[in-house]
Amino acid sequence: MILQSLNILNYRNIRETSLEFSPKLNCFVGLNGQGKTNVLDAIYLLSFAKSAFASQDSLNITHGEQMAMVQGVYITPPDLPTGEENTTISCGLRKGVKKQFRRDKKDYPRLIDHIGLIPLVMISPSDQQLIDEGSDERRRFMDVVISQLDRKYLDCLTTYNALLKQRNALLKQYGDAPNPPDDLLEVLEWQMVEPAEYIYKARTEFFEAFQLFFERVYRQIAGLDNPENPDRYAIPENADNPGSPEIPVLRYVSQMQDRDLREAYARTRQRDLILGWTSQGIHKDDLDMRLGEWPLKQVGSQGQQRTFVLAMKLAQALYLSDKGTKDNVQRVKPILLLDDIFDRLDSERVERIVEMVQGDDFGQIFITDTDRQHLTDILKPNENAKIFHVENGTII
Repeated sequence: MILQSLNILNYRNIRETSLEFSPKLNCFVGLNGQGKTNVLDAIYLLSFAKSAFASQDSLNITHGEQMAMVQGVYITPPDLPTGEENTTISCGLRKGVKKQFRRDKKDYPRLIDHIGLIPLVMISPSDQQLIDEGSDERRRFMDVVISQLDRKYLDCLTTYNALLKQRNALLKQYGDAPNPPDDLLEVLEWQMVEPAEYIYKARTEFFEAFQLFFERVYRQIAGLDNPENPDRYAIPENADNPGSPEIPVLRYVSQMQDRDLREAYARTRQRDLILGWTSQGIHKDDLDMRLGEWPLKQVGSQGQQRTFVLAMKLAQALYLSDKGTKDNVQRVKPILLLDDIFDRLDSERVERIVEMVQGDDFGQIFITDTDRQHLTDILKPNENAKIFHVENGTII
């Protein structure tokens, strides 16, 4: 779907604005702190029913105001057989009141039912957390991708996390007790196994396909393939050779790869009571990120780490596009938000990224940058790009 227009009222530092967009490339230029990222966050809100940055809805309301509203009109490409020409999504926020989220003036019974309608990928400096932070960030990356295509996955994830919370609470409560409730713990464990198995299967299938997109995107950004080669995305046979300092390696790691979860719960129950938390399960899954045989976090330069993360996020967009095909007619290309992504990258990598996202593999794109001339230079081939100037929450 393509975002045709956006109306914002009292969202963060944006008091009021109405914008019409290009179906391909849209750029927001302005100094830091002026509101460029807030525009992208408003677009993100309409896809995921929540902000990309604020955990509380009230924090998104302009200071001194009591309510905020974001509304977007989306058009469907004419050759995509969805039966709809356009869709209006709106989100109303009011302090002390549950947010109101609507599709064509109808409230959603559950916000979870909206996830996946408007596929979207956001790339921002905060994505460095995929490298710097713990495994929960990398699991969240997988969850966000898969949930946009698989409603059952999101339901299983919600169920598993609720059961995990209950088990951890019991472990803490009875950690020092002489007679812990083994029967109750066993019931919870049996209930956790079914959603865990579905989650593991979905993550495994996701990674097998995603890895190929990731490797080809990384190689293009890093310039590891000959641009004159018509098969420039091909991965050479020796791509896993650790002798190369910039061979990207990404692996999915899960305890369920080598053990039965039900038996693992029973075997480690006493240890878990001592620890006060559950040591086995899909909530321990991770993505192992390397350059050759070495951990990316330890050996990767800032540019290599940034390239690695960018390749993961751009591959996410390609994966959603590929797996979101409807009736084999046209790929459902997700909206792509690129927030200040050019920092810490050399000019050649920036040019390769821009060339890539302007191609047919990607859909509608929104970019922020502080330098208008920089954007003008790299967007010269695209005459349909729209550039907006942002200053103190005002967009022109």
